[in-house]
Amino acid sequence: MPPSVPSLPRRVARILRTSLFAQVACALVLGIVVGKLWPGFGADLQPLGDGFIRLIKTIISPLVFCVVVVGIAKAGDLKAFGRIGLKALIWFEVASTLALVIGLLAANVVQPGSGMNVDPATLDASAVDAKTGGGHLPSTTEFVLEAVPTSFIGAFAENSLLQVLVLACLVGAALLHLGHTKVPQVLPAIEQAQEIIFAIVGFVMRLAPIAVFGAMAVLIGNYGLGVIETYGKLIVLCYLAAALFIGLLALALKAVTGLSLWKFLRYIREEMLLALGTASTESVLPRVMQKLRKAGARDDAVGLVLPTGYSFNLDGASLYLSIGTLFIAQAVGVDLSLGQQITVVLVLMLTSKGMAGIPGSAFLALSATASSLGAIPAGAVALLLGVDRIMDSMRVVTNLLGNCVAVFAVARWEGALDRERAKKVLDGEIQVDLEDEEPTEQPQELKKERAAETG
Repeated sequence: MPPSVPSLPRRVARILRTSLFAQVACALVLGIVVGKLWPGFGADLQPLGDGFIRLIKTIISPLVFCVVVVGIAKAGDLKAFGRIGLKALIWFEVASTLALVIGLLAANVVQPGSGMNVDPATLDASAVDAKTGGGHLPSTTEFVLEAVPTSFIGAFAENSLLQVLVLACLVGAALLHLGHTKVPQVLPAIEQAQEIIFAIVGFVMRLAPIAVFGAMAVLIGNYGLGVIETYGKLIVLCYLAAALFIGLLALALKAVTGLSLWKFLRYIREEMLLALGTASTESVLPRVMQKLRKAGARDDAVGLVLPTGYSFNLDGASLYLSIGTLFIAQAVGVDLSLGQQITVVLVLMLTSKGMAGIPGSAFLALSATASSLGAIPAGAVALLLGVDRIMDSMRVVTNLLGNCVAVFAVARWEGALDRERAKKVLDGEIQVDLEDEEPTEQPQELKKERAAETG
């Protein structure tokens, strides 16, 4: 007797029950509908997204600490860890500079702000101050000093990833120096703490659809869809420039590791959709770290490169800042010379490194760039207030993919990448279960079933 085929409603219910991707996708659509139909109610749902991100942030610092300490201790080579860090910084600088240059070239070719003829005197500069909360970007010296912890507990309490990384490196180095015979119980305890944190991540991720629903309802409720018409040319340009940059990332990943970025994107589709819905890459950092480890990247490479990239490798933000600077100049009728545009790149190379975690950091960086040029009125930055939130999706995707590619590339250069396992994972030959320590190969029957479901 042939087995009965489940009805369509049952299959849909099963997918919604078991697939985080499907749950987040439905929540995304529902959030847009609610925000469009009931904008006032949608705008009141801010706590849903904010609460989820708060929960995620509470576990990022201890997770990074555990992964880095365990990675150093197991690798057994502090010099190799130093090489990973140096190679990561070189990659970050090259990638972010390339993003800035692509943004400037795109803005020069398309001229998104030309013809607007905006009078800067009519703009409300105080709105920018309200957006940034009166904050400021740290200078280079301040940025370096802020990476040095003043308190072991304080680094975790302030959720400062760079300080946590410094502490993790010190603890990992101390474990290597003392050896497992002198402190035999410390490393197993940290490993067990890491597993507990990953279990907490699993619990929190069950709330992801609720967070995405709330975040999208707030976005549409507050800003509506009309902003897309007003700034259509700028929005399309930013997204096309990001697509070009991601295409270059795909080529670089293929050349360095032989891996496919598109297959990797399918591998992290749940995390990518969640990052898009919440407009935050921090919301997926723990899950992406797990998936990179499962995909063959060594713990020390994942633990150092990915969190550091959150401060040093904001490729999407770099694209947006360079295009935004020229858009503002064109909108107010200022023609920037080649020398001034080179100054834009140099200034943004510095200011973009201190942006992470600062409210309204994009506007602070734009204001600093305008001030350094002396040709663009500072109040003109207010032109981007209406469109900034729409750009979050572009920034999130580009930042996240840029940092993940950096992990694979640096791990490959350092011999810390199992390419065979990575290819099997990305091809779907190895089923990754984030609840288990090791991935397992899929049985042939399951492969056929999944192939049939995906067509």
